[in-house]
Amino acid sequence: AHRDRRGAVTGWEERGPGWRGFASGGAKVLFSLGDSAAPRLCVTEAAIDALSLAALDGLRPDTRYLSTGGGWAPATSEALIDLAIRPGVQLVAATDNNDQGNIYAERLKGLAADAGCGFERLCPDLGDWNEDLRAKVKKKEETNQKDEGEKACRMPAGRLKGEAPPG
Repeated sequence: AHRDRRGAVTGWEERGPGWRGFASGGAKVLFSLGDSAAPRLCVTEAAIDALSLAALDGLRPDTRYLSTGGGWAPATSEALIDLAIRPGVQLVAATDNNDQGNIYAERLKGLAADAGCGFERLCPDLGDWNEDLRAKVKKKEETNQKDEGEKACRMPAGRLKGEAPPG
């Protein structure tokens, strides 16, 4: 859900296996996950990426994970400025690893300069944070399967097939 300054729901991001969108008639402001007082603000383009980055980070207590829903309305700028002007804030452009993400990051860099806060660019290894999370989960599953396969081996490494059992 995207919420305004008062906390009222203005719309929500939607995503399915073959499509993505935003609530009909809704207004993009900010999706937010994490402590509202957190000094580190990670801004992603989509809620799924904010959630994925939070999972990769282990949901850092000093971080608020945000999404603009791929849009940039005046209300979005106002909401980000309101968050960024607090003392000690670090605005992190955690946008996609592509040209659009780089353009978005430059826009966030300008916003950080206007707000007088710190700025950092954080890039996923793959296209976006959800791809990075999926790759990490897949690698972990493959490692677990390999470990299970090694545990399931019934014959000790020192024995060769056809040898008589010890004793």
